[in-house]
Amino acid sequence: MRARFITLEGIDGAGKSSHLEFIRAWLGARKIEAVFTREPGGTALGEALRALLLAPATQVSLESETLLMFASRQEHILQVIAPALERGHWVVSDRFSDASFAYQGAGRGVPAERIQVLADWVQQGLEPDLTFLFDVDPAVAQQRMAANRELDRFELEHAAFHQRVRQAYLERAALTPRFCVLDSSRELAVIQQDIARRLTALMEAD
Repeated sequence: MRARFITLEGIDGAGKSSHLEFIRAWLGARKIEAVFTREPGGTALGEALRALLLAPATQVSLESETLLMFASRQEHILQVIAPALERGHWVVSDRFSDASFAYQGAGRGVPAERIQVLADWVQQGLEPDLTFLFDVDPAVAQQRMAANRELDRFELEHAAFHQRVRQAYLERAALTPRFCVLDSSRELAVIQQDIARRLTALMEAD
């Protein structure tokens, strides 16, 4: 069976973490070797940049934020994603380049053309086989986050920012067949049934 690259996307508070654990268990039950990782992060450099970029006190230009995200992604691909796929392992990443188009692009206002140049340079044709987009109203997402943890630099952004991010995700999903958009306001078990169906189809493809 060919290795697969799966990504999870959505606004902060959409419930990606819970579904990531479900995917881990689903793959494990089928004896599928998989690497689970995240962005920004996944490497020593990536985790250091994650701490910097998510810290509420950090002040950085939108251009520098975008470049740092792709610097993290470059090392992530070279050190984690590409080697795992070459070994025949599946890779499941909490965020990938779609997040840059949504957050730095629609959210911050970096032109999509500039982000695409960076994506082409860093990814060298690498794209996910399947992207789960967990979609939820930003107001619901904010309520979930406020009840569970201290908010990071992105989570603290105003409502209009999160609405732009959500809309950008939905627009990308409408144009890209690899996306599976899931209404994340539904019951957890119902969402996970949909995830299992898409994973089964992916496993049986080719």
